[in-house]
Amino acid sequence: MATITLQDNEIHTNGELPGVGTKAPDFHLVDGALADRRLSDYAGKKKLLSIVPSLDTGVCAASSIMFNKSATENDDTVILVISADLPFAQERFCKAEGVDKVVPLSMMRSRNFAKDYGVLIEDGPLAGITARAIVVIDADDKVVYTELVPEIAQEPDYNKALAALKAC
Repeated sequence: MATITLQDNEIHTNGELPGVGTKAPDFHLVDGALADRRLSDYAGKKKLLSIVPSLDTGVCAASSIMFNKSATENDDTVILVISADLPFAQERFCKAEGVDKVVPLSMMRSRNFAKDYGVLIEDGPLAGITARAIVVIDADDKVVYTELVPEIAQEPDYNKALAALKAC
């Protein structure tokens, strides 16, 4: 269990982020076409997972826009923005904000992703959705960088996350 804060009030996640050097847990998420997506769908690619509570908040929106601006056109790299939002809401957000280089994925069919990655908030007003976190995974599905943002209303360290993605 990890402790983070929401406006200076302690809340807790169900576990810890996957350890650097470990194999990334598989996942079952849903894309905008309502198709199931798994880690294996991105085999051979470097992956940055931007895990956010909801795109319907200012900080989540800002981080998604920032990662979209930083996204490269490299076929060997993908940035996945993962939230509890329905794919329809993710699509509306992306269209409204011109976000077209990251891949939004939804946990609508299962919270196992949040549990397996240790980011499921277990108490407080946001219980049942994710903490804000970054996980960078290399082309061989090894975790090379993680960040659990300590205050949910703060943005992640973009520079460190993008440097880790570039380096792997």
